[in-house]
Amino acid sequence: QVQLVESGGGLVQAGGSLRLSCAASGRTASIYTMGWFRQAPGKEREFAATISWSDGGSYYADSVKGRFTVSRDNANNTMYLRMNSLKAEDTAVYYCAADTAFRPLARLGVHSAYDSWGQGTQVTISS
Repeated sequence: QVQLVESGGGLVQAGGSLRLSCAASGRTASIYTMGWFRQAPGKEREFAATISWSDGGSYYADSVKGRFTVSRDNANNTMYLRMNSLKAEDTAVYYCAADTAFRPLARLGVHSAYDSWGQGTQVTISS
């Protein structure tokens, strides 16, 4: 079992930047892929970015490509999401997730491929 805790959310003006963190604990050696997802009010949860825990390979949703950067610090079992050029439509609760069973679809941001989830952190962009 892997426990995930997000931090770093807040209120930012449009055009600003924010960095989210996701600290993993527990059976971290079993992590294959981690991802960032977000859910805006009244909408379904969507993936934003994923990263391979072993080689750092990343994958982004078109809506965030070029603005968001996912990274990880294996030594500290932490994943980050650097968000630049933020827009009002980026407002959402951001969740981190981990795949601990090597499901290939996790790299593509398929929600059901993840078995561990954090509680989320609110990101609000004011226009």
